[in-house]
Amino acid sequence: MARIRVQRCGPGRPRTRPERVAADKGYSSTKIRSYLRRRGIKAVIPERIDQINGRLRRGESLCRLDRAAYRRRNVVERCFNKLKHHKALATRYDKRARHYHALVTIACLLLWLP
Repeated sequence: MARIRVQRCGPGRPRTRPERVAADKGYSSTKIRSYLRRRGIKAVIPERIDQINGRLRRGESLCRLDRAAYRRRNVVERCFNKLKHHKALATRYDKRARHYHALVTIACLLLWLP
């Protein structure tokens, strides 16, 4: 997560701190949430049921979820689904990161070109 870069609308260096991070319940851990909190990034991550029960047991308030921002995550998930139709991406045949990155770029180009 330290390598995240968010492009600016205009000129200038890319930002290294997005406004919020949306993820599914699999990323709802204390370590990730505290990392985001330290960097001042809002987490749009629903809590797992065991975390909710633990909060209720300790008498803490529940974590509020920005449902509108969480719904927009669906666009990214659908893009990943379309990319996974390429067998080499889904199974990750390439061992080197630069080859895999190139394959992801080619698959994205194939999605965007009519």
